[in-house]
Amino acid sequence: MLDHFVWGRVSRISPEAPVPVVDFERESWMPGGAANVARNLSALGIQTRLFGAVGKDFSADRLTDLLRQANVECSGLLALGTRPTSLKMRIVAGQQQITRLDRENRQPLDTPDAETLQKAIARALPSADGVIIADYSKGCVTPAALESLKSLCRKTGKWLSFDAKPSPHLDLRGLSLIKPNRGEAFGLAGIADTIRHDQPLRDGPLMTASQRILDTLSPALLLITLGEQGLLLCRRNEPPVHIPTVAQEVFDVSGAGDTVIAAFTLAIVAGASPVEAAILANHAAGVVVGKRGTATVTPGELISSFEQNG
Repeated sequence: MLDHFVWGRVSRISPEAPVPVVDFERESWMPGGAANVARNLSALGIQTRLFGAVGKDFSADRLTDLLRQANVECSGLLALGTRPTSLKMRIVAGQQQITRLDRENRQPLDTPDAETLQKAIARALPSADGVIIADYSKGCVTPAALESLKSLCRKTGKWLSFDAKPSPHLDLRGLSLIKPNRGEAFGLAGIADTIRHDQPLRDGPLMTASQRILDTLSPALLLITLGEQGLLLCRRNEPPVHIPTVAQEVFDVSGAGDTVIAAFTLAIVAGASPVEAAILANHAAGVVVGKRGTATVTPGELISSFEQNG
């Protein structure tokens, strides 16, 4: 998807309706969704190839231009005339987001288009070290596509990470990594969220939700992002590990989860232990939330974060 930011300032209320009038100052575009995951991987020096669907429109052209500038291979993007590129336009006045306008088609891909995408991924998989599925419920990750990719990764021994949105249509059993945020974790567990504890390891409902996910979906690893509380790493038959945030300033949390799954997966396939990978991902997230808009972290910024925070 493409993130479009319109920046301005508010000095008056519209006489037509009780809404602020934003005086335009500038605008910017950034890759979002799975494209932001790919951009984060590339920023860390990793050869990255992106697969998904876009439209035949201005947003697709702008998105692919931005991705190529970021050294992301875009030949796996399927351009379709039947649906628009997912576009999120945010209007921001000062540091306050006024509104967001979404333009997209969330229906599942037509079967021929989905099969074309699956075949392209299958051809590219042998040269990959790992796969990340960033599912934003936009129609690309169908049950058949997920089953195909799980089967291919099992046969080839490839790591498969999944950024999870609760969905009754997708079978999330048997993945290498599931990475939900707190709300998504409770949704996957099928239980109601409650007031959170200031110490995640003493948060009874959170512990119950994480254990239920491990029991029912059996991922090798479960990594729950907890916003300003950091990360919770969960493994079967081992106690959970809480990694507190190292963020010094928080300007924008947009896309922080994309950075986490990119950095964590990269570390794992490079040979890091799960705890080491979670610590690295936590530092990466701490860097990007200090930037405005969806952002990336460089190796140099990661090193500086470790030097500053130990």
